[in-house]
Amino acid sequence: MTIYPLSLGFVQAYLIETPDGLVLVDCGMPHQEGTILRAIRQRGPKDLSLILITHAHIDHYGSAAAIKRLTGAPVAIHRDDAQAMASGKSPTHTRRRFLQAITSLMGRLTPLPPVQADILLEDGDRLDQFGLPGRVVHTPGHTPGSCCLMLEDQTGFVGDLISTNGEPHLQRLFIENEKQLRESYLRLRELKLEKAYAGHGQRSLSGEELRQLIDAELGSIRP
Repeated sequence: MTIYPLSLGFVQAYLIETPDGLVLVDCGMPHQEGTILRAIRQRGPKDLSLILITHAHIDHYGSAAAIKRLTGAPVAIHRDDAQAMASGKSPTHTRRRFLQAITSLMGRLTPLPPVQADILLEDGDRLDQFGLPGRVVHTPGHTPGSCCLMLEDQTGFVGDLISTNGEPHLQRLFIENEKQLRESYLRLRELKLEKAYAGHGQRSLSGEELRQLIDAELGSIRP
């Protein structure tokens, strides 16, 4: 199994090549399907078997509708974010007014195509049928249905829980539920990942770096 990071401006997506095909984790902003499809074609004749969305924000499922239409691959998302994605919404919650204004403006300037999920994920769901030896871990707080993908080799795709843009840091700008987010970080620490791929930032983190980061910063998110 091989992982190919895809840099889509300020957001990351990932292609996972398995013996059975390709799995795409997140899709970037709207109109980035061309970059993603070129990356898929570079992997050879293998088909895209699954589009896994970590959470229903514009920068993570923006091109999902186009990629689904062009490849026929099913889209999977946790059921708690499925309605937002199906409605073409990107709900964000932040105490910082300028950030809320920016995200509202982005939503008006960049229409977000709605996507009906083909697969509604639950915590603990396995993805072996798509060639992925791993499971879904529900980590709410950033959004109600935020989730991570944990592979059996202890590699994790953690969505927006972690950013490595600049100095690695925990997600603390957009918070739907602070208590849930804190619990999600505690759970992420307990997973004992060996490597973590973030939703923002080209650098991955080792498991030890991830645990140290959570230990150092957890107090900044109030229970």
